[in-house]
This record gives sequence, structure tokens and C-alpha cells, in this order.
Amino acid sequence: MNFDVAFGQYCEGTSLLHRLDPRAKILMSLFYIVDVFLAKNVFAFAVLTAFVVFLIALSGINMKIILRGLKPVLFIMIFTAVINIFWYSGETVLVSFWIITIYLEGIYNALLIVLRVVLLIAGTSVILTYTTTPLSLTDGLERLLSPLAKIKVPVHEFALMMTIALRFIPTLIEETGKIMDAQKARGAAFTEGSLVKRVKALIPVLVPLFASSFRRADELATAMECRCYRGGKGRTRMHVLKATPVDVLAVLVIILLGVALVLINNFTGGFAIGW
Repeated sequence: MNFDVAFGQYCEGTSLLHRLDPRAKILMSLFYIVDVFLAKNVFAFAVLTAFVVFLIALSGINMKIILRGLKPVLFIMIFTAVINIFWYSGETVLVSFWIITIYLEGIYNALLIVLRVVLLIAGTSVILTYTTTPLSLTDGLERLLSPLAKIKVPVHEFALMMTIALRFIPTLIEETGKIMDAQKARGAAFTEGSLVKRVKALIPVLVPLFASSFRRADELATAMECRCYRGGKGRTRMHVLKATPVDVLAVLVIILLGVALVLINNFTGGFAIGW
């Protein structure tokens, strides 16, 4: 595994999270996303943060991998924080200059928004992508969406498409880094000049990146055809998924977490997030 590009990659392990049924982990991820948006105040975020730390410890995944997985959204977090600091109003004024007014509540809101993004990515990654192989993820998605096959929805193809897209995210990020390094060696400057010049400098990166993506897609299609892949119809499975009481309990824990967050929001004070 390339630890410099951790987002979307599977980390081998034998933890409880690794052994859970992929269908349970998909449901856990969906409920966890709802839980993240249910957290409204500082106390709720503290409980949610403690829960994510517990998940990371339970999975046995190195914290450095989790932090590297946040790199792709670092710009989004900074941009969101700046927007909230300068546009969120409150009662306690910290800085007032010309048309710029910064409130203490704006800083609190920005910190909680950034924390929400961090918890969202870290939690879903630990529950799903870091502890689930692409093959297991495909099987889990297909089994969960299997009722849609009765109305002629191509469930197997959809699940395979989603898994392949998720699998090649880190590959494309790594490929982009290599192309940019090659362009820098030829004198390209991606951090100098105006915004227009920086955007134009990315064109020599996008062209070979698209060419490489199409080449990989063609090679993947050829490999699947050589293995006689003809879609999901009539296919059998070597490993049949079987849910256990532990899987059901894990999903219930995530649901109860959401209930606890709602109760914390209603019965505790402290600063509440704006949106």
C-alpha cells in the first residue's frame, strides 16, 4: 500500500471492523453520515469525536494513514472555515475593521464545521473503505440492492462500477502527482503567477491524466473480457455473505449513537453549530 495516498485504499487487518459483514458496514456508514449531521453542539461533537477515536483504535489502523487521507479535502476545510469566520455573525465581536467583522461565534462555528468534515471522512473511511476489500464492497452493495433487480435495474453492474471508481481514486491521485513532478522537472510552475496562469499550467497535466485513465480503462476491460466476464447474470459466489448477531449489534450501535446525539442536543447547552 502507498501510505502517501491513503484515501480510498484498503488496509489489511484482522480487527472486529475488518471481520464485519460488508452489508453491515455499508449500513453503518449511511447511519453514521446521518449521525454526523445530527451533532449540533460542542458536547455532541465531543461524543462523536470520542466514538471515532474508539473506531480507529478498534480497527488498528495507524493514525498517520487517517491524517493522510484528509489531505484531498484540506483546501475544502480551509475554505469552509474562512467563509464561516468572515460571514457568520454573533454577539461577541473580536475584530472590526472597515467592512470586516469577526465574531467569536464565527470562529466556534468554523471549528465545528471543520471538525464535522474531519469526523465525516475519518469515520466513514474507517468503517468502510479502510477495512473492506473492493471485492467485499461489491458483494455487499449488490446484495443490499438486489431487490431492485426485480424491476430490471442492473444492480451488479452498478455495484461493480462504484467499486472500480472507488478503487481507482488513489491510483489517479498518485498518477497526478507523478505527472506534475515530471512537468516540474521540465520547468512547469504550478504555484507561480496569477490564477489564470496557474489554471493554464494544469492543462499539460490533465491531457496525459485523461490519456492514462482511458488506457487503464481499456486494459481493465480487456482483462475482464479475457476472464469471460459477461455481467452479473448467472454468476455464482465463492464466498456467500452471512450476517451474524455481531453485525446486527454493530448497526444498532450506530443507530443508538444518533439517538444519543439528539438527546445531547436537546438537554445540554453550549454553543450550537449554525448549519
